[in-house]
This record gives sequence, structure tokens and C-alpha cells, in this order.
Amino acid sequence: MNTHEASDARPWDGLILGASLATLDGEGYGAVTDGALGWRDGVITYAGPRDGLPGEPDVLAPTVVEASGWITPGLVDCHTHLVFAGDRAREFEMRLEGASYEDIARAGGGIVSTVRAVREADADELLRQSLPRARALLRDGATTLEIKSGYGLDYDNERKMLQVARRVGEELGITVRTTYLAAHALPPDFADRPDAYIDAVIEWLPRLHADGLVDAVDAFCEGIGFSAAQTRRVFEAARALGLPVKLHADQLSDLGGGGLVAAFGGLSADHVEHTSIDSVRAMAASGAVAVLLPGAFHVLRETRLPPLEGFREHGVPMAVATDCNPGTSPLLSMRQAMQLACTHFRLTPEEALRGATVNAARALGLDDRGRLRAGLRADFVRWDVAHPAELGYWLGGELAASVHVDGRQVR
Repeated sequence: MNTHEASDARPWDGLILGASLATLDGEGYGAVTDGALGWRDGVITYAGPRDGLPGEPDVLAPTVVEASGWITPGLVDCHTHLVFAGDRAREFEMRLEGASYEDIARAGGGIVSTVRAVREADADELLRQSLPRARALLRDGATTLEIKSGYGLDYDNERKMLQVARRVGEELGITVRTTYLAAHALPPDFADRPDAYIDAVIEWLPRLHADGLVDAVDAFCEGIGFSAAQTRRVFEAARALGLPVKLHADQLSDLGGGGLVAAFGGLSADHVEHTSIDSVRAMAASGAVAVLLPGAFHVLRETRLPPLEGFREHGVPMAVATDCNPGTSPLLSMRQAMQLACTHFRLTPEEALRGATVNAARALGLDDRGRLRAGLRADFVRWDVAHPAELGYWLGGELAASVHVDGRQVR
């Protein structure tokens, strides 16, 4: 890679030449060979062939880089729980010894064990433990993160988690979308009183929203979580505040979660292994995204595949995310999530890349990123690969040569 700079003003801030572009604009990868990518003030000004540039490179930008490999949009991790304290490696061992996810949860492990660790950590400690996970995702190409609460399960600790999630974005200079997930599990202080706890979840929401801490609202609609009726109450509270909804839907059983998301015009239904074809049709009609979480599928050694052909047939966009969490998906790489989606769910590498960019951005309600197109954010990654299919092929390794957020190189 060669760089040269000019000192006087130019129309653009930067320009990369020579690398191939996977623009994801139109069909397939939207591939452009011998490409050019220019930007100004954090926005893409040109993404196309070098010979289509509207002027000489040195006239267009003060910094011109000659590069090889491929450039893709920055990856978007649209489902994470990366703000937490401690770990649950022992539970991983227990599952390998034969305990089920439900067995561990009912024995006081699972989500509730992480709740104890989060409540014991102050905000600075929670940030200290969470930042390395966010940095790992950024190093491997994730330029936008969604971070959920849901390990506090009381007002003060849910607020603390959301504040720390905002601080992660500030520390790293990236977009972090915060999701309120207080309806994640029933805390011990509300044992056998789930409806009373939902009352509290609904009561906390307007205060947290007024503090600017909530971008979306989520719930865990499952037999070991909350019923469809309880979830509906949370969604109604979100709708009253104008907040979009998402859902941990149909992971372990079919409670109609996909259809519930569709009924509220929600952004996404996530997990969706047990989603029915009726819910698939409802999601297609509403425009909801199906977020595939192959990390949890892999760690839990699940065998029930999401209705992938149904999603394809009915045109439901499929996103891919890490579900980074301490219990069921300790995954710190969007590329690894893409690889697992290809291996377990038989996504093509192109579907996986779209799932980690275009469709993942849609699952967060963001229309300003996910493609390489003039007018969109200059979030992009230059990869040391000969073809973009390698992003869904390699197990591990370091392929990101540089990661850019708003045009700024952050790796």
C-alpha cells in the first residue's frame, strides 16, 4: 500500500485506489475491480471504477492510497449483549457434561448469574471489562454495534448498563445502538411475580428513554422468559414512546414471536429457529428482518434450523450477528459469525456478507450504512483477501488490513 499527500485543499478528504470493491449495491457482491473509494466529512463521495473518477486523484483528495485486496462496507453487529461482568465458562462445561440451557437457568445459573456479577460491578469496572470485547469486534471489521441491557433487571443497574454501552461508543468513536432488554429474565426479587416485574419494566422505560439511553426495546419471549401476552405489554409501552421493537423470538419453541414482531411493525425477530411459516409470512408483509445467531446455535449444539427457505421464498431479509454474551455465544468476531452461518445454516458467503452489512443495518433501523454508495457513511474495511467469499471461509485469522469509521482509520 502506497500513500502520498498534498498539502492544499481538495474536494475530498481521502481516496483509495486499486482495491476491488464489494459495494453490495444491486445484485451479488456489486463487485468493482480496480476500484476507487472517496469520502469527505465522513460520507462516501464516490464508489466505483477508477476510470470513472470525476477528476485526477491528486486534484480530488489530499491523501491518495494505492491498495490491493477488497473493500467492503463496515460490518454491523446488530445483536450483542457485550456489556457484562464475569463469565460463565463453568456453565459451558456443565452443558458439555449433559445439562440443558433450561436446566442451568432453573438452577439459578444462566442469565441470573450474570445479573449478580453486573450488580456487583460499578460502571467503571463494567466498562473496563466490556471494552476489550468491543475492541475485538472493531479490529475484525465491525464498525457499528448494537448493545442490549438485560443483566441489571432493576432500574439502577439497567440504567448503568445502558450508560456503559453509550460510553463504549464514545471511547471507540463508533456507533453504538442501545436496546432496553429489562424483560430478559425474572430477577430473584420478583420470584413468582412475572406480571409485577413487567409492570416495573414498563415503569422504568419512560425514565430511561427521557435520559436518551434507549434506541429500541427488546424482550425474551420464551417459556423460560416471558409470555407473548407479557411481551405485548412491553411492546405497547415502547410504541407509546415511539420506540421501535425487536424480539428474542422462537429460539426454543414457537410462541408466535415472529408474528408478534410483525404485528408491531418491529425491526427484527432474532434467533427464529422455531418460527412458523405463518410468522414468516407476517414478517415478510411487515418488513421485519430475521436475525440469525449461529453462535448460540453452535454453542448450544442446536439441531432445529431456522426456516431459511421460507425466509428466502417470502423475501424476508436475513441478518447475521454475534449474539456476543457470556453464556450461550461468547463470540467476538463478525467474520466467525458469518462463517458459522455459512456452515450451520448453509448461507452463501454473499448472503452472509449482506447479512452482516445491508440487512444488519436494516435490523437496527439504519439506512445510512451497509453499502458502498455515494451519500452513505464512510464506514468500510479493507481486507487482505483475493475474493470476498474468503470472509465466510476462513476460521479465525486476521484479514482486516484497515478499518475506517467516518473515513477515519481506526485500525
